[in-house]
Amino acid sequence: MTIALLGTGLLGSAIATRLLACGHSLSVWNRHPERAQPLLELGARQAPSPAAAAAEADWLLTVLSDGPTTHAVLIDQVAEELRGRRVLQIGTIGPAESQSLSEAVTALGGSYLEAPMLGSRPEALDGTLQLMTGGPTELMQEALPLLQQLSRDPVHLGAVGSAMTAKLALNQLIASLTHAFSLSLHLVQQGGVEVEPFMALLRNSALYAPTFDKKLQRELSGDYANPNFPTAHLRKDLDLFIRAAQQAGLNSEGLSGLAALLQRSSAAGLDGLDYCALHQLTAGRTAAATPD
Repeated sequence: MTIALLGTGLLGSAIATRLLACGHSLSVWNRHPERAQPLLELGARQAPSPAAAAAEADWLLTVLSDGPTTHAVLIDQVAEELRGRRVLQIGTIGPAESQSLSEAVTALGGSYLEAPMLGSRPEALDGTLQLMTGGPTELMQEALPLLQQLSRDPVHLGAVGSAMTAKLALNQLIASLTHAFSLSLHLVQQGGVEVEPFMALLRNSALYAPTFDKKLQRELSGDYANPNFPTAHLRKDLDLFIRAAQQAGLNSEGLSGLAALLQRSSAAGLDGLDYCALHQLTAGRTAAATPD
């Protein structure tokens, strides 16, 4: 099928690579055209604008940085080219933002399915993302052959907003688990406890989560380069979760300290590094620094 993909960042470029490997005809757009160059070498076509990318596509996929950017690109730039188009909105945005975007796309004659994904570049490349959708059931069925090339078992959760709600709930756990493990690891080391015996106890307990071992060596070595999910995105998603929780009438005060801590990642130079670089922020001296 003919697909247009808007946004060739870390996840977008991996999804595009997977779609090309599956034999699809793909046009891509990024506001920084040079970032799409590796995809052109794999057979993608570079579109001069979002509207040009969408013009002949069966499906229009968006993997953009946030809700306002996605709205501006789709509604202000693709605009009338949305008529008759089917949109898969993959980027993580707020549930209310997704609902508003769906209404705007529909008003322009398009159809809209939110399809956020749990996983990062490695899973996208081998088609093993955990994919959830929100939107019309019939549109989910139309999208299924495409979605199954990105995910072994796509799950439809309900109306627009439901999948984004689940995605934010999952990403909040990424932030909270990473933060909690980082603090424990620091305290263990400063208390003179060897890391491996501590990890053995943790692995054999109900407290263990595989993400702890996944990030352990990065945190021990301080090597946060080549991220699949950068710290800036984790901060953005945690802020979205807190906003959604407050709109739902929940008490999210327990997350305020973590959100404030992540606000320091820009001044600490961590925004473009792997999200477990927040381990530097929990170390004390860096965490106490005041951002410019």
